[in-house]
Amino acid sequence: MDQRVRDHAETLVDWSARIEAGDDVVVRVGEGAHDLGVAVAEKLGERGANLLACYDSDELTSAYLSAHDGDFDADPAYELAMYERADSVLALGGTRNTAAAADVPDDTQRAYATARQDIREARLDTDWVSTVHPTRALAQQAGMSFAAYREFVYDAVLRDWESLAAEMAQLKEILDDGSEVRIRKDGDATDLTLFVDGRTAVNSTASVADDSHNLPSGEVFTAPYDTAGQVVFDVPMTIRGKRVEGVRLVFKDGVVVDWEADAGGEVIESVLETDGGAKQLGELGVGMNRGITRPTDQILFDEKMAGTVHLALGRAYDACLPEGESSNDSAVHVDLITDMREEGTTLEVDGEVIQRDGVFRWEDGFEG
Repeated sequence: MDQRVRDHAETLVDWSARIEAGDDVVVRVGEGAHDLGVAVAEKLGERGANLLACYDSDELTSAYLSAHDGDFDADPAYELAMYERADSVLALGGTRNTAAAADVPDDTQRAYATARQDIREARLDTDWVSTVHPTRALAQQAGMSFAAYREFVYDAVLRDWESLAAEMAQLKEILDDGSEVRIRKDGDATDLTLFVDGRTAVNSTASVADDSHNLPSGEVFTAPYDTAGQVVFDVPMTIRGKRVEGVRLVFKDGVVVDWEADAGGEVIESVLETDGGAKQLGELGVGMNRGITRPTDQILFDEKMAGTVHLALGRAYDACLPEGESSNDSAVHVDLITDMREEGTTLEVDGEVIQRDGVFRWEDGFEG
């Protein structure tokens, strides 16, 4: 086994999930993530944790949904109980077919997500962490050779997380103290204002100790309560098995009032029609992981790419909200990404430019 797989597992179990002896851990193993699953199981055994492994196959789920009549039982008790009783849930992605869900009708996918909302909430109440094991399908989707893609994944995952956490803390402080965030791009008429006063930004250090649940991570995110203006998302991505490109959203009073897309418009329409909360933003995230240098059509990596901003339609994370305030109620959380590295692009907080053309003001090369 490649030593980097073992290092990945160790980072996941120790740094990210903070597993301790006696913890009850559900491990969802993707169809192409067997090697990482074995390495994680070994680490859990060394820690004295309790392991329940589940097979998490995109093709299996697609076959089930395609054959179903779409009238799903709400939150089956046996699955809900599994997550309610777990201390941690580790999701090891690694698909063999990135388009496995392409033939599943949007209505079916939406009904399935809605029927499992309490299951999703129970999983999010655990110390959950999602990660990805490199597979040939993911390499192909990224337009990379398998060898190059593995190098890319491990450059993103096996980082000095303590050092990166200290850098990202600077942006968290700015967002925590700020009221209005403005995104402007001369190239595509993006001009969007997001209101964040009273919200808490999360320094996403790839560790549950900081309310961070992705490995790799490397972003700072918060939850806007209001949004106005328009934004163009110029990083292509696959959503629900379909290619989505050139999405433009227009917001008024915090709600999407107009939209268009160069490709995959039916997917965006389906997401927006999921429920009332899907038309609002649940997240503003700023990518800061410079080990991620290019898009790969995998949201786990692309949203962390330094020099990008992502906005999520739907559910907000409770960690960003004042105590006692409920999140934007939605069955979806769908991220869309815009590249901030183009000339004439700024990220501002309360009128002050904190990033220009993808470079933060504390970095070399920043032009004030």
